[in-house]
Amino acid sequence: MTGGEALDVAREALLAILITSAPVMVVALVIGLGISLLQALTQIQEATLSFVPKILAIFAVLLLALPFMGAQLGQLTQQVMSRIGDGDRRVETIVPGGG
Repeated sequence: MTGGEALDVAREALLAILITSAPVMVVALVIGLGISLLQALTQIQEATLSFVPKILAIFAVLLLALPFMGAQLGQLTQQVMSRIGDGDRRVETIVPGGG
């Protein structure tokens, strides 16, 4: 595997991380913003108030998005494994011809 191919794999992995974590992060952002707005309007400054709704919302999103997240990570794994398989074939064809 060349340096360029390694960078491609790393880029694809980072993109997969962003895609799979986006639903959870967006929901956490929206819930946190809403609770902060509610706290500012009512002047309730309880630090633990934001944790319970945020945790419940994140848990619900994880339950709903888990099939999507698994499919994305499975697709990335298949791509990486196919690249590993392609690399092994290249080594086998180079070694007999060069030796």
